[in-house]
Parts: sequence; structure tokens; C-alpha cells
Amino acid sequence: MNLLMINIIGLAVIALIIYWFWIYKPKDVQAKDQDLIKITVEDGIYQPSRISVPANTDITLEFKRIDETPCTEMVIFPELDISESLPISKTKTIKLKKLKKGNYQFHCQMQMYKGELHVE
Repeated sequence: MNLLMINIIGLAVIALIIYWFWIYKPKDVQAKDQDLIKITVEDGIYQPSRISVPANTDITLEFKRIDETPCTEMVIFPELDISESLPISKTKTIKLKKLKKGNYQFHCQMQMYKGELHVE
């Protein structure tokens, strides 16, 4: 009986891991012209992590880092050559100027926290 319970718990944990890392997709946040988008860095994720914005408009992202893990110290936009330090419990504003259509990834320096900026 104990072996059966251990196997059931193990399968449940495996299913949860598969769901969290490969199946779960957070909702998109839509931004209008000149919008300020607030992003919280907490509990292993950027919230929101999928952001849609219109092309050729200025967008302001405001990151607030609550998570104190070392991995969250930086946010990096590789395609845009942006790398910014995020202070704990304070906001950091990043202004993006008139982006072209496309998808722009952002992540921490270890790429454990990930997000995506969709420019339409």
C-alpha cells in the first residue's frame, strides 16, 4: 500500500512539472499607444510574461522585483541590447522606442525567468 501511494505522489509531481514548464501559457497583456506596463518579478516568473504592443510606438515597462534570488538581479533583452539591474522592492523603468514588428524575448541572466514582447 505504501509503495502504491509513493508511486501516485511521484506521478502527480511529474504531471505538475510537465504542466508548469511545457503546457502552461500565461495570458497576454495588450498595451495601447504610450502605455505603461507594470511587470512584477516574483515566485519564479515575470507577471505578466507575455506582452503584446503595437509597432512603432513608445512603450514603457516598469519592473518591480520582489523575488530576492540572485537570478532576478538583471533583466536582459538580447535583441535590443538592453541589460538592466533590478533593485529589490523598487521599480525600474525601461523605455522602448518605436519597435519594429516581431517577437522580443526578455529573461534573467540565467534564462530561468523568461518573458516575451510581441510587437504587432
